[in-house]
Amino acid sequence: MGYIETWDEFAAQAHELFLRAPLKTRYSFKYRAKDGQLVLKVTDDRTCLKFKTDQRSDLRRIEILTDWMMTGMSLPVENDNDLESRLAAEGFSR
Repeated sequence: MGYIETWDEFAAQAHELFLRAPLKTRYSFKYRAKDGQLVLKVTDDRTCLKFKTDQRSDLRRIEILTDWMMTGMSLPVENDNDLESRLAAEGFSR
């Protein structure tokens, strides 16, 4: 399980993974003070995506992804196909 090198690739794959299996997808992040790195992880137990950064400029992008993920995880969804339209209605698009 390696790290994805670019933010755009990580964010796109995280969106796809979440939309494919919203009820099984988990999102976590941790700050490693020793290294000064923030590590993000998105998984559905089959696929694991990881990204790490030590750049302050990435924080706004991480905040946007976190907001999108938390909104998607908190919306009541009747089926997986309904989620993308519900997120768009809330003002969150890819």
